[in-house]
Amino acid sequence: MQVSRIRALRGPNIWSRHTAIEAVVECAPEERSVAGLDGFETRIRALFPGIGALRPDSHEGPVSLAHVLEAAGLALQSQAGCPVTYSRTSATSEPGIYQVVIEYSEEVVGRQAFDQALALIQAALDNTSFDIDAAIAQLRETDEDERLGPSTGSIVEAAVKRGIPYRRLTSGSLVQFGWGSRQRRIQAAEVDTTSAVAESIAQDKDLTKMLLRAAGVPVPLGRPAVDEDDAWAAALEIGLPVVLKPQDGNQGKGVTVNITDRAQLNLAYKAAADIGEVLVEKYLPGNDFRLLVVGDRLVAAARRDPPQVIGDGVHTVRELVDIVNTDPRRGVGHATSLTKIRFDDIAIARLSLQDLKPESVPPKGQRVILRNNANLSTGGTATDVTDDVHPEVAARAVAAAQMVGMHICGVDVVCESVLRPLEEQHGGIVEVNAAPGLRMHLMPSYGKGRQVGEAMVSHLYNSGDDGRIPVVAVTGTNGKTTTARLITHLFTASGLRVGMTNTDGVYVNGRQIDSGDCSGPKSARNVLLHPDVDAAVFESARGGILREGLGYDRCQVAVVTNVGAGDHLGMNYINTVEDLAVVKRVIVQNVAPAGYAVLNAADPMVAAMADSCPGQVIFFARDRNHPVMATHRAQGKRTVYVDGDAIVVTEGTWREHILLRDVPITRNGTIGFQIDNVMAAVAAAWGVGLSWETIRSGVASFVNDSDNAPGRFNVMDFRGATVIADYGHNPDAMRALVSAVEAMPAQRRSVVISGAGDRRDEDITEQTAILGQAFDDVVLYEDACQRGRADGEVMGLLRQGLAGATRTRHVEEIQGEFKAIDVALDRLQPGDLCLVLVDQVEEALAHLAKRVSDAAQGR
Repeated sequence: MQVSRIRALRGPNIWSRHTAIEAVVECAPEERSVAGLDGFETRIRALFPGIGALRPDSHEGPVSLAHVLEAAGLALQSQAGCPVTYSRTSATSEPGIYQVVIEYSEEVVGRQAFDQALALIQAALDNTSFDIDAAIAQLRETDEDERLGPSTGSIVEAAVKRGIPYRRLTSGSLVQFGWGSRQRRIQAAEVDTTSAVAESIAQDKDLTKMLLRAAGVPVPLGRPAVDEDDAWAAALEIGLPVVLKPQDGNQGKGVTVNITDRAQLNLAYKAAADIGEVLVEKYLPGNDFRLLVVGDRLVAAARRDPPQVIGDGVHTVRELVDIVNTDPRRGVGHATSLTKIRFDDIAIARLSLQDLKPESVPPKGQRVILRNNANLSTGGTATDVTDDVHPEVAARAVAAAQMVGMHICGVDVVCESVLRPLEEQHGGIVEVNAAPGLRMHLMPSYGKGRQVGEAMVSHLYNSGDDGRIPVVAVTGTNGKTTTARLITHLFTASGLRVGMTNTDGVYVNGRQIDSGDCSGPKSARNVLLHPDVDAAVFESARGGILREGLGYDRCQVAVVTNVGAGDHLGMNYINTVEDLAVVKRVIVQNVAPAGYAVLNAADPMVAAMADSCPGQVIFFARDRNHPVMATHRAQGKRTVYVDGDAIVVTEGTWREHILLRDVPITRNGTIGFQIDNVMAAVAAAWGVGLSWETIRSGVASFVNDSDNAPGRFNVMDFRGATVIADYGHNPDAMRALVSAVEAMPAQRRSVVISGAGDRRDEDITEQTAILGQAFDDVVLYEDACQRGRADGEVMGLLRQGLAGATRTRHVEEIQGEFKAIDVALDRLQPGDLCLVLVDQVEEALAHLAKRVSDAAQGR
């Protein structure tokens, strides 16, 4: 079994909406049915009992090693605790070659599981050992390292429930919610509106206390100390007992409480000084409470108890700690609801204060404290007390957060009870924490968990706000770039700042920020990251969808212009037009429930995509009487068609008309494919909800020149002759172009063409066969990049296509695109027409522009 390609599908794709690993797997003849591999299934089940069924319920025929790879890759992740359920193995058109698809929740884990599945299968084939427990443990460890922690994860989960899109910006806890200008960002439990100044204040405990005291919030007395002697002097000034802590510490590190003598203070000073400047403050007796403030309200509260064990009269303290640490809720770090109790020098020192040693056996019922502080990160426990908090206590917590300038804040309070105001019981606020941990509120050791993630999302977004901007996805064999540019123009006319991706580049608010073919998911994701984008228009090409899936979870409008032959068929196991339709259908399958698919009713494969749309459908076609159009219109649904000299949009009994004479790119309705593009763009704008005044003025002001739509039927005047530059590169495009130029008057017609080497032979020859029936002169040139073809091979195929030409009288072969253009231009006479099919779009258009300019100036 050989794996020739592995891809990570990071968005909705041709298989499903799940993120997945996709691999191309080749199985030898004997590997195409495991039934013929003597003892294989018995051995692999012995190595991995949890592998499950090797034959999916939907699979018919023999089970190959590729199917086993699928089952193992999914089961390994499932056994490691990953929430994955989807997998698939699909046979390709080539015997013994399969596409294996396995869902993942974390890409690194998915790739690791795939590699382990391969190793497992090889072990079963070779009858060697495989440590399945170690493999699953490794996956589990990787998953814990990669996935979001409980705090950030709870916020993301709450956002997903609200339909708010998110994206992890780092492997850590920096997350973006929403898109474009609607985006917000968090880092763990910090929000983007909290200033660095506020965070700096929260880290300085002495400054924090000064500000809180000024706000009338009760805080313990204290001051910084420069050395042990100064710390002891401060303790005597304040009055014993005292607390020593680092000035800018966190998670309870270096904190020692209830210090009553000089020896304890010296040890505590060393522990705090290892982290930073030392703060001495009055010890407040009572319990340790954490109050969580979000915005201007208290959303959760918990009592924190220090790590402890209860004696049973049988086990030593060390053994009791080991027993407590076997609780499955306790882990290392912050991935679990509780943290294992550390049995270290600090714990031993705390035991000595209780006249105990690690080997001591405490009597039954004795409470043994193993830390001075009650932080969960050191093994403490939490009890929810949210419903017990007195309004005055909550008010002091909110005041403390707002005085420091924190939007999300963990306020540490020490008092006997939160049932009474702090002032009545000599309690106080001892710390204000930025980026507070949420575990104690989400999964308290005792009591009810609180949905604090939802509170944070509600702080970021008002009710009903999903953080999304309008997204329009456009695909098709031909016309998608012009359609995408026209939709972008309509958005701009409505006053929105637009991000657009297409085969020419990435554009934000009219400025090109990237060049080249940017019709893939990476460019789409970059646009959605941009803070100046109010709406997005994505040309979604076949290649990007196959390579990585979509760059977004769903779109408001999906436009499919057409599906034709000759567009990269024969590549990536896309061999037929039907296969191609499956790829382009992906954007329709991921329309928002309240969105629209804009579909060409005249194309049967496109019209059939309506059944896959989760939202509604707007059909368009020039023929209003097409059966699909007539049926849709009779049902009172949205349609766009041509009636006489106007584009008509209908819904029920409502009508709107746009005169074709007011749409420049249709040249008074003579260019059919441009009419199709305009109808698709108008329908998309309608689906998004733009006003008809904006749509009407937008289509009237859209000029199809080389600046606005480079390489898309750009018409120029050259010494009285008409020159048209276009990037058409497949048979369907040739037919559309021929239809368009035949509607334009001309004495003599010529065409300049090459062919892309990555097309099928029959597609290359068909292009010139079509042109040979419509043009008097043909100039063939060698493409700048032969894309795997030998020199002269494409030229030969083009020449072959002209063999049966009935109209063409003159054919010339030229080496070099610009030279071929010059040859054709130099022959033009006033009244002639020349179609130039450009390859290097930007460079060729610049060359044409210079020739046109020179001619206009008589040079």
